[in-house]
Amino acid sequence: MKFWDTSAVVPLLVTEARTPAVFERLRADPVGTYSWLTPTELTSALARREREGSLTPDLTADLERRAERLLSSWAQIELSDRVRKTARRLLHAYPLRSADALQLASAIAVSLEADTVEFMTLDDRLSDAAWREGLLLPLG
Repeated sequence: MKFWDTSAVVPLLVTEARTPAVFERLRADPVGTYSWLTPTELTSALARREREGSLTPDLTADLERRAERLLSSWAQIELSDRVRKTARRLLHAYPLRSADALQLASAIAVSLEADTVEFMTLDDRLSDAAWREGLLLPLG
């Protein structure tokens, strides 16, 4: 099973250096899971690009609709007491931002229900913490 951190979803919407590799992983297995936090983080990433001038308002709105369609075919991991508790533990163990700890905690919650979880991320600090937590890193 794949858990998609926001950093790996953005290149599915906006062309970046890693876009081809991320699309290859998506084509290999189009079913994914994501955190309840991901839609908000995606909006943040797209809005930042719009403010910086690399996206127009119309393109931003189109990309947000594409993100909604993509995520609607995946399973969303909801915020739970387990996720919150795990995120707090992760913040003490690794140099993570709170949103990254919540993303990783959501993936760990998935790993308790699945045989293996591939943690799709392009964030080096988050990747290191995920590896230390025993998750597979196919984009690493």
